[in-house]
Amino acid sequence: MSETMSARRAVAPGYRPGRTLPLRVEAARQLRRRRTRWTFVLLLALPWILVGAFEIRGNSSSGGSAPTIIQLGNAGGLNFAAFTLFVSAGFLMVVAVALFCGDTVASEAGWASLRYLLAAPVPRARLLHQKMIVALGYAALSVIVLPLMALLAGTVAFGWHGIRLPGDGETLSAGTALQRMAIVVAYAVLSQLVVAALAFLLSVTTDSPLGAVGGAVGLIIVSTILDAVTTLGGWRDFLPTHWTFAWTDALQPHLELSGMIKGTALSIAYAVVLYALAIRWFRGKDILS
Repeated sequence: MSETMSARRAVAPGYRPGRTLPLRVEAARQLRRRRTRWTFVLLLALPWILVGAFEIRGNSSSGGSAPTIIQLGNAGGLNFAAFTLFVSAGFLMVVAVALFCGDTVASEAGWASLRYLLAAPVPRARLLHQKMIVALGYAALSVIVLPLMALLAGTVAFGWHGIRLPGDGETLSAGTALQRMAIVVAYAVLSQLVVAALAFLLSVTTDSPLGAVGGAVGLIIVSTILDAVTTLGGWRDFLPTHWTFAWTDALQPHLELSGMIKGTALSIAYAVVLYALAIRWFRGKDILS
């Protein structure tokens, strides 16, 4: 009992574990990072680069076959946004999300500042919680700003029209198309949760930011390769990348949500397990840097 009372008296007056490392402080720290600013510069510039590529290429013909998302990329702003999301979802978005979530803890260890944060003292669970929230916020923003900028760039370059659907080329009204695109972007964010959690887990197990980011991207690439092995049959449904492009079901005359529901459930399940493993690992980890 006396030891407990002594421990309580040893705590600094006014110290509240729940007030350490506020989100606004962590968000400001991450915003000042050069990699944060350059990542968003790249994401915001990419749609305009793609517009330039379309202008150089000119109009293309589908040769009588059913038009694809790529061939319809210059059919209007909404089509261009869908095209940009299609060509970036499999790799560029993965890299951006892995960068924000894989670098957040490992970089602190690499700079030998992690132990000073814990000596503040910031409880370990709270440090991970705050860093994960901020990292997820920036990761989600990176997924959202790309199609938004693509919508702006496409509208400026190709005009504002309803969206032409791949396949039979049917056109949806602009209002309906905007609702579909909102669903598409929301699913794109949710489908990247597994990438975020995987990168975050690797971030707490290594002192190398490059190792955490590269490891997450590498494992996602392996999952993509395995997904192409059709002999795996139904086992492919459990791969984290199997449902990456399920959002294309929203670009059909009749909205189909079953694929996106399965993909969202799988991504959230993986994310919860991986985040729990990150907390468990970090609680018992010796912080030497």
